[in-house]
Amino acid sequence: MQKPSIPEGTRDFGPEQVRKRTYIFNTIRAVFETFGFQPLETPAMENLSTLTGKYGDEGDKLLFKILNNGDYLKEADADALAQRDSGRLISSIAKRGLRYDLTVPFARYVVMNRGQLTFPFKRYQIQPVWRADRPQRGRYREFFQCDADVIGSESLLFEAELTQIYDTAFARLKLPVVIKINNRKVLFGIAEAAGIPDQFMDMTVAIDKLDKIGIDGVRKELQERGIGPEAIASIEKTLSVSDWRALRPIFSNSPTGTLGLDELEQVFGLLENTPLHNELQFDVTLARGLSYYTGCIFEVAAKDFQMGSIGGGGRYADLTGVFGVPGLSGVGISFGADRIYDVLEGKNLFPDALSRGTELLFATFDEKGLSFAFKTAASLRAAGIAVEVYPESGKLKKQFEYAAKRNVPYVAIIGDNEIASGQLAVKDQASGEQATYTVEDLIKKLRK
Repeated sequence: MQKPSIPEGTRDFGPEQVRKRTYIFNTIRAVFETFGFQPLETPAMENLSTLTGKYGDEGDKLLFKILNNGDYLKEADADALAQRDSGRLISSIAKRGLRYDLTVPFARYVVMNRGQLTFPFKRYQIQPVWRADRPQRGRYREFFQCDADVIGSESLLFEAELTQIYDTAFARLKLPVVIKINNRKVLFGIAEAAGIPDQFMDMTVAIDKLDKIGIDGVRKELQERGIGPEAIASIEKTLSVSDWRALRPIFSNSPTGTLGLDELEQVFGLLENTPLHNELQFDVTLARGLSYYTGCIFEVAAKDFQMGSIGGGGRYADLTGVFGVPGLSGVGISFGADRIYDVLEGKNLFPDALSRGTELLFATFDEKGLSFAFKTAASLRAAGIAVEVYPESGKLKKQFEYAAKRNVPYVAIIGDNEIASGQLAVKDQASGEQATYTVEDLIKKLRK
């Protein structure tokens, strides 16, 4: 018999894990809604024509393709199949793919429904995405994203709002973070100042790897991409700047770079009189690899914990243009829920109450007690209390062991006296103390 398994890069989630994940989702969802964002869901699969070409060459390689229904080889490109040319073959055997992120499907939704939307349109979306990446710690092939995007406005107020959303959500999760911000126009200014505006993308791709390969690795990659020593020296000097204001003289001949600094100044100005719980940091090395970002970009890192970014996003000038509707600017951020889970677990920051679900277990001596417990449990559940009735009467030791293993905090013991009086004998599993309650008083106690 074959041993069951799950695909590499995916995970099962048990009851306790699901409760903890739901806590993360609910916390973030509540913050989104306080800022006026509306919920949206899109299909797990999209047409490959929707996804391809939106994430750069590297992103396209990470798309999961879905084979066409039925005999998918029936209409396959015979020449491509014979030559084992997967690039040509895929278009004839797969027309759909699993979504890579939530932003492109959102843009597709906006284009298809623009006549019914009120702009600026603010939406949030909490759904899984799939990437054919190499699985490793903090990186999975199936994972959830929690996105908030605004489309239909160029106002930098939304960049400031999204910064506040990050700050508020992580404060509620009691997870200290650093919120990093930069601007793609500033990065272009670095390329202009170095005299290589035509190699901007090459430079950006290399800079984006700085935290993984270090400055020596970036220097080597810049060289391999054909960037000269003088330009590399200029880039390195700029990457050492920690205050965005210090870039103004460097960008004296870069209108694009100066515009990026102006945008950063406005965002920082909006946030200046709004106290933040977490550190907001300008990071000139922040590049964000996705090619559709055009303005401010964000990344969030947990403090005092070794983990990649747990959030990121940015401004995109014309994402909907690829679907035939140009001119709709947008800005969005994403929470990496799976990595956030790993950090909260690693730092022991989940509330203790999440480790249990059932609040009260009924333990009984006989069938008469079981019937009474079943009826009483219905009253408690109607009041919103999570209750279980142990299905087998008799051996109290077995019933208490079940409560202990399930981490149920209270056990109500039902015997003849409880049935006659309506008073429930309830044991506190933590303290070992036992007290008697009416159903009404027990509801009040458990609600607290």
